[in-house]
Amino acid sequence: MIEIISSPFMQKAFLAGILISILTGIISVFIVLRKMSFIGAGISHAAFGGIAIGFFVGLNPLFTAIIYTILVALGIESTSRKGKMTEDVSIGIFYSVSMALGITIISLSKSYNIDLFGYLFGNILAITNGEVLLTLITALTVTVFMVAFLKEFFLITYNEELALVSGINVRLFNIMFLIALSVSIVISIRIVGIIMVSALLVIPGATARLYAKNLISMITISCLTGFTSVVAGLFLSYKYDLASGACIVLTAAAIFFVSLILKNRE
Repeated sequence: MIEIISSPFMQKAFLAGILISILTGIISVFIVLRKMSFIGAGISHAAFGGIAIGFFVGLNPLFTAIIYTILVALGIESTSRKGKMTEDVSIGIFYSVSMALGITIISLSKSYNIDLFGYLFGNILAITNGEVLLTLITALTVTVFMVAFLKEFFLITYNEELALVSGINVRLFNIMFLIALSVSIVISIRIVGIIMVSALLVIPGATARLYAKNLISMITISCLTGFTSVVAGLFLSYKYDLASGACIVLTAAAIFFVSLILKNRE
């Protein structure tokens, strides 16, 4: 135990992981309540295109991925709102195009950078000081934003028409939520990877919904679920030399299924 905590790279891993657990814990609640799990998966996979662009042009992949996923999220919102297609169709189109773009760019580079696998499957143990700082700034910014407008998001989630009548700019808040979601996804990718980041956006909120009595308790349980998953997952990863992202997600899944079994027995 002391050996794990005293290790500098594990300290960074725990700090970044805990920040991500709080960030995704809050976002997960609204993802579950608004039934947006597919858009979370779509944007996370679309981030592959932004990461590939970063590698190709020599910029920080996280930076290019943030810009790209925000554009994708806004494109999904605009297409589904103005076009004659449902949101899931828009997500499917942007998701597949972004993946194809990423693969094409990587093919053009004529070489595969090993760091790319860290973004696909996560590599929290190799996170840098700069990435920890970026995670801290992002987590604080998004958390403060969500908490500051919790009332508005709650009303929009449960009744958009009532929110409109109350004078809330529903489209603006939906766009802001998509931006917050996109940034959260990209920051989380370094922790658990593109393949599994959608799990952190769904499982904590789904677990919390089993027992929560109100929105505040749901957010609290969701964040605690994410926190426990990250801490336990990192300990398992370190002790048994396993992929950290996979351990975190499997721990979160175990918490959900145990909670579901206990709930059904009540």
